[in-house]
Amino acid sequence: MPTETAVLQSSLGPSLRRWRLLNRVKQEVLARDLGVSQTRISRWESGQARPDGRHLLKITQLLRARPATAADRALLDLVSQSYEPVHLVCDLTHRLLAMSPARQAEWHLPVSEFLNRPLWRFASEGIRRAEHSLADHGWFEPDSPDILYETERVDYPEMTIPESRIRISRLPLSDGRFARLVREQAAA
Repeated sequence: MPTETAVLQSSLGPSLRRWRLLNRVKQEVLARDLGVSQTRISRWESGQARPDGRHLLKITQLLRARPATAADRALLDLVSQSYEPVHLVCDLTHRLLAMSPARQAEWHLPVSEFLNRPLWRFASEGIRRAEHSLADHGWFEPDSPDILYETERVDYPEMTIPESRIRISRLPLSDGRFARLVREQAAA
């Protein structure tokens, strides 16, 4: 199973539950829409079971960030014009949605090489640890806090991840899906 899918799987249940709660969709209604039982939805959300390929595709399509409105495009523009090294990814799939010129300077290829592609394969061990502990920090709750974590420097041919303290913020898009703003946190 590709790494991108493994991360998606680990976040899928909690992300589905959060989406359903925020959009006031009952498990029974979602189950009917997906053609499964309410029990199956419950098991997916709790992590006791994982959706198969067909259902995984439907859920991914339901949850993946698709900035479409003028407000969403304004968010992408703000990130793309920021003087700080920041980038915005889909919270579920880690697909790059936008990045600032300062972030581009750390990455060795043009933005077009990364845009709408998952960035998970470039994750450092610090980033991987943080990702796997998101639920422990309340990330999947309706009002999630920002999360701070440390990452070590990693050099890839495509990009450099500097040793830094990272802050991630979950941002709702107009359609109820989520993006994640990733920025370096200044030292205290």
